[in-house]
Amino acid sequence: MQPRALNERVIIERLAVGSIDRKASGWWGMMTLIATEASLFVYLLFSYYYLALENGRNWLPPDLPSFRLSGPNTVLLLLSSVAVRFGENGLPGSRVQLVGGLLTGFAMDVGFLVVQYVEWMNKAFGPSSNSYGSTYFIVTGLHMAHVAAGLIILAVLALWSALGYFDETRSAPVNIGAIYWHFVDVVWLAIFFTFYVTPRLDW
Repeated sequence: MQPRALNERVIIERLAVGSIDRKASGWWGMMTLIATEASLFVYLLFSYYYLALENGRNWLPPDLPSFRLSGPNTVLLLLSSVAVRFGENGLPGSRVQLVGGLLTGFAMDVGFLVVQYVEWMNKAFGPSSNSYGSTYFIVTGLHMAHVAAGLIILAVLALWSALGYFDETRSAPVNIGAIYWHFVDVVWLAIFFTFYVTPRLDW
């Protein structure tokens, strides 16, 4: 093989793989997924409000969901979005910032799941106790599944970032993964308001 052909082959093998534009095909795919999942959560939360209005305050459990764990857990989840965004800002050239932000978000993700599980175990009702219990566990459980999916995404992105797969030109996977994570946080705010705040409002 001629030296020139050999050099060209080496260059080709070292070319980065992946989309250049932030709005790559994967970006549109993620937008479609988010639209679908958002619709699912809207339907589930609508069922909660429908049942609450139909049955009145007696439908609620005697001990309303407490802010003792859910409050700090909400703050933890919001801070995880800040951490992931901080990691994104390291894309122009700071691999340490990128990996650090993603790993911090990952750690907060794990913390959220642990606290949410502890809260589940402390509930006086279960998913089969009544319609309220079913609604609570289905909605929060589905969200926990999305958080777990985000855990996998952040872990993979952190690994790929540490291996140097991304730079200022090819960063679509990081941006797409971050969008999913921010979506999960926004969904939790809606859930938190529904199950923890609205029962304490005068209605």
